[in-house]
Amino acid sequence: MPCFRCGARQTDPVRGASPWKRGVRADRQVLICPGCQSARDAVDELDRCAACGSAALVCRLGEVECRDCGHTREAVPADLVHSGAPPGPPAASGDGDLSAEVAAALNRVLRRGPAT
Repeated sequence: MPCFRCGARQTDPVRGASPWKRGVRADRQVLICPGCQSARDAVDELDRCAACGSAALVCRLGEVECRDCGHTREAVPADLVHSGAPPGPPAASGDGDLSAEVAAALNRVLRRGPAT
């Protein structure tokens, strides 16, 4: 995953803690390279915790969690953010075909065309 600001790619880390930082922007996990971390506005572009205002958020399994206070909330999928549709469970297809629903979800996430 590249840096969300400059597009730099993370290389194989040396021993020890990574100098790259994680954050959440528009309910998506992003990385910030060491060069962009020095620019204060990079941190200002990240989402903040609704409970404590911290930018120390992680996004995993459809939830955004604050690493400082532990507050969690549901992440809004990117396709709903742009479409203006209200958050909530996806509409049922009615046919009960789980494999078709999974294939459609993967195609949306990976931005591929319809499955053949």
